[in-house]
Amino acid sequence: MSKELHDQKILVTGGTGFIGAYLLHYLLQQGYSNLRAIKRPGSPMDLVSTIASRIEWVEADVRDVPDLAVAMEGVRKVYHAAAVVSFDGADAQVMRQVNVGGTANVVNLALDAGVEKLLHVSSIAALGSPKDSGVISEETKWEPGHRSTHYGLTKHLAEMEVWRGKAEGLRAAVVNPANVLGSGFWRGRTSTGKLFHTIWQGLKFYPPGSTGWVDVRDVVQFMVRLMESDIEGERYILSAENRPFKWVFDRIAEAINKPAPSVRANAFLREMAWRASWLQSKLTGATPLITKETARSSASAKQYDNSKSLSAFQDFQYTPIEKTIGEMAEQFLEAVEKDFEPGVLPFR
Repeated sequence: MSKELHDQKILVTGGTGFIGAYLLHYLLQQGYSNLRAIKRPGSPMDLVSTIASRIEWVEADVRDVPDLAVAMEGVRKVYHAAAVVSFDGADAQVMRQVNVGGTANVVNLALDAGVEKLLHVSSIAALGSPKDSGVISEETKWEPGHRSTHYGLTKHLAEMEVWRGKAEGLRAAVVNPANVLGSGFWRGRTSTGKLFHTIWQGLKFYPPGSTGWVDVRDVVQFMVRLMESDIEGERYILSAENRPFKWVFDRIAEAINKPAPSVRANAFLREMAWRASWLQSKLTGATPLITKETARSSASAKQYDNSKSLSAFQDFQYTPIEKTIGEMAEQFLEAVEKDFEPGVLPFR
């Protein structure tokens, strides 16, 4: 990579979030030095604490156009990773504001600022879900209302804003990560790291469905490769393996020396579980562990086609999910002794 490319001003939205934080770690490791990231006032800095001094931080919210415009000044490339991730219907409005409206703001300001390229972090939740349970690819047609969630709808609409920007002259590409595995916040936040804490506490039930899984480091490495390539106007499913929830839960349990969840959550148990979790959240004010959307979507057996991502770059390969789980388990067991201090997996 040329020094000129490394010196270009890069903006990362959602820089203190899960994918955004790993992206900043990787960019610095690769020699990028002119990095600017957006954080909201009060955002936890745990995942970027060791590199925070090497980043130019701008306090802004993607919903706030004036502050976002300041963050966009002089920027050549934008990684848009800021989003609200929730499967609680109560968060539908804020997800529309941040995920859809915020993305529209980022696109508009990127066009105004003459940004060279935008890479948008979407989700497999934004992909279509065929009624015949076939394999889902980048070409699968979106069907409103079918197995969709509020989060998935907002990420789908956010992608529409990106493609609208492309039609107006913005060079852009999209990635659709599967369920992203990686150390981070072990409790109290929406992330796959919380699975370790939940199983460590003694989770008894497992959902009957399956889905795609991917290492967070593979996601950000692909993102950087995609940004620095000539590819635009494309979207890529980033998924290493399609695995049942039980398979993943069993391996997490084995890796942290806890009993694996053994009770298959049938339809009755799933419906009871989300109602009980909802009631508990109302009584305690805590985020519900299980929602109506997660209880129902986790029963679906979904398969994702990753062939497009594997053919994009000659030497790109995915990390085996069992290996990722093992590395996360090592950090989790260390975190148990430190009041579940957040962690970040090292890049190889």
